[in-house]
Amino acid sequence: MSVFKLFDPNRKTLKRLRKIADQVLSLADEYKQFSDDELRHKTAEFKERYGNGESLDSLLVEAFATVREASTRVTGLTPFKVQVMGAIAIHEGNIAEMKTGEGKTLTAVMPAYLNALTGEGVHIVTVNEYLAGREANGEIGDLFRFLGLSVGLNIRDLTSEEKRAVYNCDVVYSTNNELGFDYLRDHMVIYKENIVQRPLNYAIIDEVDSILIDEARTPLIISGGEKNTADLYKQANYFAIRLKEEEDYDIDLKDKTINLTETGIKKAEAHFNLENLYDLSNVSLLHHINNSL
Repeated sequence: MSVFKLFDPNRKTLKRLRKIADQVLSLADEYKQFSDDELRHKTAEFKERYGNGESLDSLLVEAFATVREASTRVTGLTPFKVQVMGAIAIHEGNIAEMKTGEGKTLTAVMPAYLNALTGEGVHIVTVNEYLAGREANGEIGDLFRFLGLSVGLNIRDLTSEEKRAVYNCDVVYSTNNELGFDYLRDHMVIYKENIVQRPLNYAIIDEVDSILIDEARTPLIISGGEKNTADLYKQANYFAIRLKEEEDYDIDLKDKTINLTETGIKKAEAHFNLENLYDLSNVSLLHHINNSL
């Protein structure tokens, strides 16, 4: 053994990963004896144990063994030891480099399943919608569903209501661009009820170098078409010049803001024949009134 290998920092890590992977593989014979229902019930058991205070790390060996056996039954493929080692590395927040054909798709199922047990959602990010759809609607999605987890596919054609339902699934497949645009759109809504994404919990990124380096050079921009607002400015200005300071609006010199009073709001609603000036559909008008003031 060379001196370089002896002091290789990865050597100790790989030794630890092999040890944990051996523990996972040692449960194979026991888990083969489970019926399909008994294997599915492991998910509910793990969730209950997590809710009672056990950590995901303490559940890892049993959870990964469950996924291995379920994969054998659903896909006909059983993750090898090296795939289990890669899954452990991914769960711990590291990058696992695997060659084409080594089964990275199946590797990602194990940490995704484990982290979905919290009920807070897992995102699996791919470079295009074809790959996302192939996994979500194919055998990998069936594997998650066999284990009692819901699977969602986030694509651009979905409505806000459909996207909200997808993001509430246990496992969500999406492209990096669609996740980014949904994030931007969520920060443009007026009411929190219109937000589609829930708090971020855990993500697995396929082709991480492409997504976080190559594609990250291209900014995501949401733009709107040019609108003819000249008439609206005239109407808002016609209304604003007839208002009285302190009675209809207040000026805060310190914060450099100006706001309508309750009296001013009622006058605006009467003038423009509105039920609620602060309704979402009237945001543009309110903006023009404030600018006129």
